[in-house]
Amino acid sequence: MKKRSWVAVLGTPIALFSATLIASEKLYNFAFKRVDYVPETSADKQKYADAYWSYVDWLNRQPAQTWQLNLDDEANRLVAKYVPAKNTSRRTVIVSHGYKGDGETMANYAYMFHNMGYNVLLPDDRGHGGSAGQYISFGWQDRRDYLGWIDQVCHQTGSQAEIVLFGVSMGGATVEMMSGENLPNQVKAIIADCGYTSIEEELAYLLKRQFHLPKYPFVPIVSFINRHRMGYFLSDVSSVEQLRHNKRPIFFIHGDKDVYVPSWMLKKNYQAAGGSKELWEVPNATHAESFWIDPAEYQKHVDAFLKRYLTD
Repeated sequence: MKKRSWVAVLGTPIALFSATLIASEKLYNFAFKRVDYVPETSADKQKYADAYWSYVDWLNRQPAQTWQLNLDDEANRLVAKYVPAKNTSRRTVIVSHGYKGDGETMANYAYMFHNMGYNVLLPDDRGHGGSAGQYISFGWQDRRDYLGWIDQVCHQTGSQAEIVLFGVSMGGATVEMMSGENLPNQVKAIIADCGYTSIEEELAYLLKRQFHLPKYPFVPIVSFINRHRMGYFLSDVSSVEQLRHNKRPIFFIHGDKDVYVPSWMLKKNYQAAGGSKELWEVPNATHAESFWIDPAEYQKHVDAFLKRYLTD
């Protein structure tokens, strides 16, 4: 009986530890592993479906070019769609898409900037769309990939290029993370719509909200898995720390009803940001809904911000 009791005593924590590891591995694969399709939008966004597909149809009718990075490195090959402006322009916006999306899912923003006279570059991030990569980096590796896209834009439009970095959700966090890099002078402004503070805080928040699970021990284990798979801990992936080094004018947009990336993350990012900064908290907008509520009003705010920092 004593022997069997010791086995039971030891077996329980071992079984619990094993179950936690298995659950953490499943969580990592669910959140970080690429999917080769775009998941359906949330139920509250279905009312915008017809408008969304009309923007996609518009994008597919444009005389677009396919750009690539890392051509000779299949494991790191990246693709983007480039839509030139109606008239020759030195202004280009690089649009960063959201989680498990791709460049095409940003067709509505491409349409808006195209009508404002911009060339538009729509990259597929690592682990998304037509780009290589088995895992999603949540903006961390992408921030450096986008330096390559910036170089291609400068080559395409000349040294007098004026470049805007724009992103929504994960894309918003991506351009926030880019703000801390050594950006060339051609990058004139950044617009971040509903970006998170860090992937560690976002994962912990969603674990609690969606799955009723605590941060510990799951987030540290997932971070360790990511260190093994991708080469960095989740604590490295921080918009806040990158924004502290920002020197470009930056415009933060966020829906005040966002429960996916909560508004306290907006305030934390805004407070951290160096350089000239502005903020627009959109009334009654949920996550990534600010454009859809009133596209004309959204364009008006974006245009007004950019006119302060780009040449006539």
